[in-house]
Amino acid sequence: MKQLDERLRQHYVQLSPQEQRIADFVFDHFDDLISYNSAELARLSGVSKATVSRLFRRLGYEKYKDMRDELRTLRQSGMPLTDNRDAVQGNTLLSRHYKQEIANLTQWVNSIDLQCFSEIIAALGQAQRIFIIGMRNGWPVALHLRQQLLQARAQVHILPQPGQTLGEELVDISADDLVIGVAFRRRPRIMKSLLLQLQQQAVPVVLLCEPQAQSIIPLARWPLCTPLDSVSAFDSYSAAMSLVNLLANALLHEGLAQGRQRIHAIADLYQQLDELEQR
Repeated sequence: MKQLDERLRQHYVQLSPQEQRIADFVFDHFDDLISYNSAELARLSGVSKATVSRLFRRLGYEKYKDMRDELRTLRQSGMPLTDNRDAVQGNTLLSRHYKQEIANLTQWVNSIDLQCFSEIIAALGQAQRIFIIGMRNGWPVALHLRQQLLQARAQVHILPQPGQTLGEELVDISADDLVIGVAFRRRPRIMKSLLLQLQQQAVPVVLLCEPQAQSIIPLARWPLCTPLDSVSAFDSYSAAMSLVNLLANALLHEGLAQGRQRIHAIADLYQQLDELEQR
């Protein structure tokens, strides 16, 4: 049976302009498609719900829900959602990269303490403010974490601000707040001093780091370790980004009604400001 991406590519040139807008959106957001119902997909694609239904019937699905069920079954079975099976066979660089990425993901998922994770999600929802601190290799992960959490709640801040020092920021952080430290290897020496200072101020800290960071792991209330192993010279941060995705989704589902309301309000502002390209 052909997978969804194959069906879209096969029929693309025969699709109407409105249906092509849906197809373009699907190609750009394939990994998120399961989370959208037909009304949300229609709104995000800028088409009618009837157009969405018509497209998926053309692709061989009786209704939109059948497509989501198919993707969910594939994901739960571990099969790739898109058809690229030959690329991960043999001993090529791509194959070895793929296997290492899977190993990294498996390692951090198996190492998670569920009680610890539950406490982190509760803290993410209850904290008065969240401050995410990332430097060097941790900075891109920190930025992405902030962007994701900000979809679900207010008062999420990133530190340090470009060109600024931390002292002015730390003085106002209290036990009612939450700090997330993103501190991967080759981190600046100040990270250890920073964690010690937060400990003295009784500020709760979630720490994202690699499993080998034994000198700083005890300084956090909740450490979350993700492997950075790679088949070549550069570390891989895909496991860290996967963890960011899990944290944001878990927080959203913890307060789903409020989170969805906030997401819709943000989406409305996107449209009013014409910030994002509509495809």
